[in-house]
Amino acid sequence: MISTGIFTGYYPFTVDETIRRIKDGGFSCVQLDVSFKDCDAAKEYLTKENANMIRDRFRDANLPVVAVSAYTNIIHHDKEKKKANLQYMKNLMERALDLGCPYVASETGTKNIDSDWVWDEANDTEAAYEEAAETIYDICKFGREVGATFIVENYVNNVIGSIEKLQRLFADVNMPNLKLICDPTNYFTEPLMADIDGQLNRIFNALADKMVIAHAKDIKLAADQSAKAAAIDADESHCFRGAGAVELPAPGLGVLNYELYVKLLAKFHPNIPLIIEHLDEGDIPRAKKFVDGVLKAQGV
Repeated sequence: MISTGIFTGYYPFTVDETIRRIKDGGFSCVQLDVSFKDCDAAKEYLTKENANMIRDRFRDANLPVVAVSAYTNIIHHDKEKKKANLQYMKNLMERALDLGCPYVASETGTKNIDSDWVWDEANDTEAAYEEAAETIYDICKFGREVGATFIVENYVNNVIGSIEKLQRLFADVNMPNLKLICDPTNYFTEPLMADIDGQLNRIFNALADKMVIAHAKDIKLAADQSAKAAAIDADESHCFRGAGAVELPAPGLGVLNYELYVKLLAKFHPNIPLIIEHLDEGDIPRAKKFVDGVLKAQGV
């Protein structure tokens, strides 16, 4: 049975208050953002003791941690910022098992100088791909030393966005601790919006064997091409709602064929955790009801 979870980062509270609200919401697992009011890995070094405390609190609440978030721009154009971003990721990889899960997640970044989430023409160059692949190889090599697995999340505005780029990445890096987050919304450009079902099938046929967790958000054509962000108290990655022709709203607020998405998840990964995202706290009950309703309708 597919379990329904949520990012902890949508709850801007202490560890204990976040757990209480997630339990009250009826969720059965979490993707862990270590950005609590009383413990924030982006602002201070995450010690083993603090990691164990967080892990044990979620274990006591019977809320398994299915992945650890380390979203950052791994190919940042500023070399010093890139170095700091990778150090942040490696700190979380070093603490992954202390946090209760070996999976550490990030997207692949952009060369855009104004935003970590917006397309840049340089992203489509061979140099940018090679930099991303070499960086991911280094991340995975470090991960093997500390028992962590890098789970990549592709996105069309990043260097690694398409099915083909992911296939090349997995062939070139070829490390057993490189896996994939299943998020079909991240593959859609404007032309592909005319063939949603076809793209869903292509994603799973090409990449299902690499997937370890799944995300639940949605897609719709954007009214304008600008970057969109929600005004919520959360990390930038959780405020982002898309840029360019395709907007990325919460699940149930777009045109993704969720029935087919869930069928494909169940076919290839019948026990995969499905993590809800791209919403504010007030919309969480509606989004969970929508996702749970699709799962129940499909019997999974």
